[in-house]
Amino acid sequence: MSLAGYSVLAGIPVISTAWSTLLGFSESQVGRVAGADLGGLSAGAVLAALLVARWNRRILVVLAIAGAVAANVACVFVQDYTGTLLLRFLAGTASGVVTGVAVATLGGRSKAARAFNYLLFSFAFVQAGEMYVLPRLTMAGIYMLFAASYVPALFMLRWIPAQPDPVPTRTLSSTEAPPLERGAGVPPLVPWLCLLAMALTYVNIGAYWTYIELAAADAQLDGDWVGGVLVWVSFFAVLGCFVATVISDRFGLARPLLVTLILHALTAAMLVAGIDEPRFFISLYAFNFLWIFIDVYQMGSIANLDGSGRFASLMPSAQGLGQIVGPNIAASLLALGAGYAEIFLMCAAASLCAFFVYAVAYLRLRRESQPGPGDLAGASG
Repeated sequence: MSLAGYSVLAGIPVISTAWSTLLGFSESQVGRVAGADLGGLSAGAVLAALLVARWNRRILVVLAIAGAVAANVACVFVQDYTGTLLLRFLAGTASGVVTGVAVATLGGRSKAARAFNYLLFSFAFVQAGEMYVLPRLTMAGIYMLFAASYVPALFMLRWIPAQPDPVPTRTLSSTEAPPLERGAGVPPLVPWLCLLAMALTYVNIGAYWTYIELAAADAQLDGDWVGGVLVWVSFFAVLGCFVATVISDRFGLARPLLVTLILHALTAAMLVAGIDEPRFFISLYAFNFLWIFIDVYQMGSIANLDGSGRFASLMPSAQGLGQIVGPNIAASLLALGAGYAEIFLMCAAASLCAFFVYAVAYLRLRRESQPGPGDLAGASG
């Protein structure tokens, strides 16, 4: 369910190019439509967070899947800009509900960090598949593929708990227990700061991922070569899952996350001076590799902060919020006459802002929760 919900995010570079070349949308319109779709993900995840503890989860998923399928099919017949903008927001909202329920269920597991690592590992293969398949489809084919991707979840409903289990008293091993749970408790502000930082991270990801293929085309790079790089860079993210897990087992979550955010900012900043094949190749591979790093650490941190799954269910909302803000800022810059250099500079700035918010959150956590001998920065979790 999570993979189906994140499918538009995975394929947004190719979808953005399709909106531009197949439907004739301008560069700024592409950003608005992408922002509406991914912003709908945020709105749907908030709705899921409000309803997931009150409604039968299976009924909620069925209704959301019906909405996602209907909106995607409607896009086949409505291809003007205004109609597409509205329908993509509706499709994104339904997708956000599906994703919110799925992520809340994953976050409620006793080994939530491991569950999210499995999710990100699978996401890398889905992303690579979309990068290969979507360019070979018509616009209608892309929409129908998205509609069909939700159907398998209907046959798996029995594995979804109809109602959330009571919040467990989590007894985790030393390799899983976050040090913040060994102390006096988690300051209430810290999970919200982490969600804010996640949203800022996805401002970078949303803008970069929406416009990277269009920027390459603007720089007159070979389209077939760019398409091949997009496919293989997705498989490279699988290695990111393994490396991120090894590093977090040794150094914990905080320090690797903070360092990775700075490196992630540099992958966007290196394109400010211009795009050629070597810089495009290095930036894209490093961006995707570090993206997986960041999500492993972000999702693991939030899951460890909250055993109930409440904040975990808001993660797609934070991601979607960043992804409606990022592409829309980028679209506004283009509409004002700026170029792709300014977009990538904004991307880098967003990751640096996330770095400072996480730093504040971790400092507040260490000061107020009075952790034991191993704090979050130096232990595993």
